[in-house]
Amino acid sequence: MTVPQGAALSIGAVLGTGVIALPALAAETAGPASLLAWLALIALSVPLATTFAALGARYPDSGGVSTYVRRAFGRRAAAVVGWCFYFAIPAGAPAAAMFAGAYVSAAVGGGTRTTLITGALLIAFVTATNAGGLRVSGRLQFGLAALLVVLLLTATLTALPHARLSNLEPFAPHGWLAIGPAAALLVWGFAGWEAVTHLAADFRHPARDLPRATVIAVVVVGLLYFAIAAASVLVLGSAAGTSDAPLAELLAIGVGGEVRVLAAGAALLLTLGAMNAYFAGAAKLGAALGRDGALPAWFARGSEAGTVPRRSLAVIAVLSTVSLGAVAVTGVDPRPSVLLTTGCFATVYVLGMAAALRLLPRGTWSHRMATVALVAVVVLLLLTGRYIVWALAIAAAALLYDAHTRNQGRAAAASALSRRR
Repeated sequence: MTVPQGAALSIGAVLGTGVIALPALAAETAGPASLLAWLALIALSVPLATTFAALGARYPDSGGVSTYVRRAFGRRAAAVVGWCFYFAIPAGAPAAAMFAGAYVSAAVGGGTRTTLITGALLIAFVTATNAGGLRVSGRLQFGLAALLVVLLLTATLTALPHARLSNLEPFAPHGWLAIGPAAALLVWGFAGWEAVTHLAADFRHPARDLPRATVIAVVVVGLLYFAIAAASVLVLGSAAGTSDAPLAELLAIGVGGEVRVLAAGAALLLTLGAMNAYFAGAAKLGAALGRDGALPAWFARGSEAGTVPRRSLAVIAVLSTVSLGAVAVTGVDPRPSVLLTTGCFATVYVLGMAAALRLLPRGTWSHRMATVALVAVVVLLLLTGRYIVWALAIAAAALLYDAHTRNQGRAAAASALSRRR
């Protein structure tokens, strides 16, 4: 994998579906003051992404954060991290796919049925591309990222001439404390900096290429996110907090034409990029967990660099499809799935940054960045509130499986010893 492909994977993983709805949700929560929440999350991305890049360059392995936590705290902690990341994907993927499906439904009609069919097709498509191997996936991601950047720049630059500074008043209509809940919502949009670490071993020169790819991704993501958020507030004004599709409205003001079709295309590109990156990283992680005994050995095939973890990928695809089916049957809004997934990612980040403090050389710039990032992600974890329960349930299941496998190992050892006697 090359530097541009790695940067594209990171951009797709982080930028993803956040642009579709988060500017409106944050503006609804905190008004124009939500821009401060955006700046806070962008600032957090610097130490978080650079710390993950430093770990990936130093320990290139498909296990990603799970590998780092294993080195720092041992097998059980690594199992918790691995399970939290791996099983967060099937919960989050349907929600992300349905965000795009809603845009398609608005463009072509069909309501919930179109939304669900689009979601199912997205899951099937990213599964097929990743089953074709990382080379296919990386090339696809590079093309998607390039188209996405052009689209977002077009929406922002063409709409900005219609910006009004008066739309910043009142700046904090819901009070300054509303910035905290707004930041909690934005965690979904900034989750993803760890995804490329699972693919670190697939870079041609991990120690050199991964940090370069990360720098490119941080700059591009930060600029695009803040540009879209600022344009939404400055151009749409109070309507920014009530819009279901702020990106579509910016395109309507700046470009005109059949906006719903353009918005549907944008939503599909954004969601496809995010899901593609996460399916690729999680599939590799599942194979690594099988290799290390944190999941059944059946998962292990494909954990080596350059190989395709088709078994692990198949499990993700099946669970994601089942999750989407559950949403279809129950009619539950995808928002809870988003927040449950966010709780899992926050847990992964806390343990990952704690591991970085142990593994990275003290006194170095990367170690200082890890310290800052750890404090910040602990705050984010607290902001997720009751939705952390899903992460706790997954952690408990991981520890129970670890205890079960250890007991099986002891029983097998005892049986072998008795036979020798």
